[in-house]
Amino acid sequence: MTSSRQHLANAIRALTMDAVQQAKSGHPGAPMGMADIAEVLWNDHLKHNPQNPNWTDRDRFVLSNGHGSMLIYSLLHLSGYDLPIDELKRFRQLNSKTPGHPEYGYTVGVETTTGPLGAGISNAVGMAIAEKTLAAHFNRPNFDVVDHYTYCFLGDGCLMEGISHEVCSLAGTLGLGKLVAFWDDNGISIDGEVEGWFTDNTPARFEAYGWHVISDVDGHDPIAINRAIVQAKEVADKPTMICCKTTIGFGSPNKSGSHDCHGAPLGDEEISAAREFLNWPHAPFEIPQDVYNGWDANSKGETAESAWSNLFSAYQENHPELAREFKRRVIEQQLPESFQQKADQYINLCQQQGQNIASRKASQYSIEVYGSLLPELLGGSADLAGSNLTLWSGSKGISADDADGNYLFYGVREFGMSGIMNGLSLHGGFINYGGTFLMFMEYARNAVRMSALMGIQNVFVYTHDSIGQGEDGPTHQPIEQIANLRMTPNLTTWRPCDAVESAVAWKASIQKQDGPSALIFSRQNLPHQNRDNSQVKAIEKGGYILVDCTGTPDAILIATGSEVGIAVDAAEALTTQGKKIRVVSMPSTTIFDQQSVAYQESILPAAVISVVAIETAHADFWHKYVGRNGEIIAMRSFGESAPGGELLNHFGFTTENIIKTTLNTIKRNSSL
Repeated sequence: MTSSRQHLANAIRALTMDAVQQAKSGHPGAPMGMADIAEVLWNDHLKHNPQNPNWTDRDRFVLSNGHGSMLIYSLLHLSGYDLPIDELKRFRQLNSKTPGHPEYGYTVGVETTTGPLGAGISNAVGMAIAEKTLAAHFNRPNFDVVDHYTYCFLGDGCLMEGISHEVCSLAGTLGLGKLVAFWDDNGISIDGEVEGWFTDNTPARFEAYGWHVISDVDGHDPIAINRAIVQAKEVADKPTMICCKTTIGFGSPNKSGSHDCHGAPLGDEEISAAREFLNWPHAPFEIPQDVYNGWDANSKGETAESAWSNLFSAYQENHPELAREFKRRVIEQQLPESFQQKADQYINLCQQQGQNIASRKASQYSIEVYGSLLPELLGGSADLAGSNLTLWSGSKGISADDADGNYLFYGVREFGMSGIMNGLSLHGGFINYGGTFLMFMEYARNAVRMSALMGIQNVFVYTHDSIGQGEDGPTHQPIEQIANLRMTPNLTTWRPCDAVESAVAWKASIQKQDGPSALIFSRQNLPHQNRDNSQVKAIEKGGYILVDCTGTPDAILIATGSEVGIAVDAAEALTTQGKKIRVVSMPSTTIFDQQSVAYQESILPAAVISVVAIETAHADFWHKYVGRNGEIIAMRSFGESAPGGELLNHFGFTTENIIKTTLNTIKRNSSL
């Protein structure tokens, strides 16, 4: 190991020790162990420009073992990003740019939020799919305007998590030749030496996936590391796993190679000993100028981006239409100017046609229309396309041999699909959606939450939304899932009642760029609802008056999705009995709650205390709308196995029960 390279790597180790010690918490082991690998990758291979962290054709770097966050913070600071040393001194402190785990949007240069182990490698697979697909869409002979790698560091914990199997299996199938992963094979996790619980033959595992595997690389030998990266780049039709044998906490004389340095500060005495061992005599957070000079990536980055800009200028001259589309989709990430108008025309057409269809079918019709308007719409399904109806006439599968498509067959990989979707979104160039049954959102919950946490655009399509799906029974019948989604910050949840609301939900999700959307659709047919133009427009407010009465209502019925139709039927029957009834359709409680107090009051006036909410989901969510004097017709148990219609009757989702409940509520409240 040359002393100069080791000195550069030791800067990472020193910053890591100092920051973790000052914060009195953190994980020094992984950054110290992977410092040599990072130094070779970032100084000799990574294509990036610290002056323009969002340059379109930069390489992507993902730290999947995100607990080692001081590694990426050190790399960003040293190579010239806008991350000053004072921010490293504030590691893990409130409002710092160096949170405990890397967070997208907090720190310039961080490509994704990592921390839940395995999430990062799933995002990296998504980024590599995006690169391969965009290259197939836009590259032309002599004009490779999309040409970059995705590099991912991951540890034993990532490989133990099941999501790594889901996504790495698919990565091999898709032949993602520009994905290069580095396994930090240090044999340690928080509980100690992993040989007691992790004895997989990892190289053989990845060879079975169809990866190019480079085994037994000394993770502290820059020559061996560089040789492995060069070999990885020579294989264009397979992703590469570089298996790096490292010592966790390298440089710590008494704690390296042990779980003692995994997740706790080294302590002042050990840091002093490590400084002596590493020949690093500098004070805490002090970096010599020659080290900064050795790391500085500004000049190389500007040169690389300038070369790409010249290439793109020539591309514009030779392929002007493709260049305009590339700028719109990839650089500016803007919808076509005509989208709003054409989407509204389609919504109005749905209202005119008045189809009585399942909302999953209405969703497919929406995809058909919007897909024809948006070449960036990239779909997929976790092996249930024939049921969740995510395919449309223009769908073309993406494969290893032909990436010029717009649809991913994810297989039975709900968690992997959702993590990959996050990577696709983070990369840019696509509006992507992925479908499964609502019940199986549970497999993917963490990735959905991460999407909301990062504030990135995804459209999660969930069908078979209730006990109404019937015979498959309670294992497949969601109860608490809708409430779970609605309570997730920055996630917009829609449950439409017919084709019109479905079209509005899709439009809103396509236009929402600062967070994900969950679209929840029925298996069974739903009746079309009559509306005037103002009501159609009001759907986008999340909740609106679908049926109204003259004067102050005696009662208000709130419903979503498949329950709107029976609420309307009940209102008609109650009206014949002389009751004044309002029906509120609330396809998105998320959006409704964001409306002004005045609007909410106009829909649900506080003076009306007889409010009945109807939904085939968990009852507890609705208390904030009905208050103490209202009633909720909803689920308080798991479902059963029976035909859907029988189950709806059994659990009280009938016109008769709504009428009875409403009358009882009005009577009870009349004495108040």
